[in-house]
Amino acid sequence: MAVNKDPILKRCRYLGISPSVVGISKSSNRNPNANSRRKVSEYGVQLKEKQKLKFIYGVLEKPFHHYFEIASKMEGQAGNNLITVLESRLDSVIYRMGYALTRRDARQIATHGHFLVNGRRVDIPSYRVKVGDVITLRDKSKSSAKFKDIAEQTGGRVSPLWLEMNKEQFSAKIVRMPTIEDIDYEVAPHLIVELYSK
Repeated sequence: MAVNKDPILKRCRYLGISPSVVGISKSSNRNPNANSRRKVSEYGVQLKEKQKLKFIYGVLEKPFHHYFEIASKMEGQAGNNLITVLESRLDSVIYRMGYALTRRDARQIATHGHFLVNGRRVDIPSYRVKVGDVITLRDKSKSSAKFKDIAEQTGGRVSPLWLEMNKEQFSAKIVRMPTIEDIDYEVAPHLIVELYSK
């Protein structure tokens, strides 16, 4: 399996996003506008938007293109649908629930099978949830000190409106599909559509 080992802060600085988007609380002291004088082509701007989404969700090129094809076949705007598809991945839902400090942690937690979807163990981070699905932490994992520590550290994180949280049961229900209005970072998905339509 391919693993992205790029330094996170350096990548965030290049893509113009806050490290908090991927769950990192560190900040860089370097000048954020150091490369802003360089003229970027239209293709370069479009490519950067695509790289931004790939980096945030930890998705490689082939599956990202597959998600774009799925989004294109859905009703509505392809760019907005792409955000919905990416946000509905199991690892992203685990991160949004507050049971992972970073998105990379969420991917690892999903791979280790700590969560159940509708009572069934799922260990595929890219598993796409649907409206009505209930995601629950396994009974075995509820007693783990690791998850109690994570829950305390992420206690201040606001749960998105499309998730109905039940903190006592360590579970969440998908009440509606996430939309572009629900995300906590800036992105121009129409640029990705333009890039793929060339």
